[in-house]
Amino acid sequence: MIAFVSGPVAALAPDTAVIEVGGIGMAVQCAPGTLAALRLGEPARLATSLVVREDSLTLYGFADDDERQVFELLQTVSGVGPRLAQTMLAVHAPDALRAAVAAGDEKALTAVPGIGKKGAQRLLLELKDRLGAPLGTGTAAGRGASAAVPPSWSEQLLAALVGLGYAPREAEEAVAAVTPQAEAAAEPHVGTLLRAALQTLNRAR
Repeated sequence: MIAFVSGPVAALAPDTAVIEVGGIGMAVQCAPGTLAALRLGEPARLATSLVVREDSLTLYGFADDDERQVFELLQTVSGVGPRLAQTMLAVHAPDALRAAVAAGDEKALTAVPGIGKKGAQRLLLELKDRLGAPLGTGTAAGRGASAAVPPSWSEQLLAALVGLGYAPREAEEAVAAVTPQAEAAAEPHVGTLLRAALQTLNRAR
């Protein structure tokens, strides 16, 4: 298993970062929030989980080991694959998921694209007593606090576009262009908005 990758960021895309490790570019699937913290050419360290399928090997990347461990635990629930598990962590930090499961909060889980009422009930049932209580100490406390008041979709989107190498002014114009789409959605999804913003930027060029 590849537990983490460390090295300069060689490339960034809407859902992927390429980290140069020993002269080899490792493509790592990441959530928008993780990508937003990366900068081209700068060193990065991502905790990773390798998902093996018959026709593919996919490396998923996370800001820290706690995210990776929760990602792997989520996949033990029936019907939850790696993409849905990553989407859950894109919406809720690990401590926020722990709090939701501990409180039996179906609404918090159905806020994740792809999870309906039955899926939320299944998650609550199968994760009960397994995900644990919110850690609430050290880094986790900080993450829990940020989960309570997460960055707005526009802040996440702006940071992701700047991380992809766009100038702040270009990024701000792209955010403004997709604002009607975001406001029309009950739960704006940063990944979808990022793709729309990139299309706007490509047309402008």
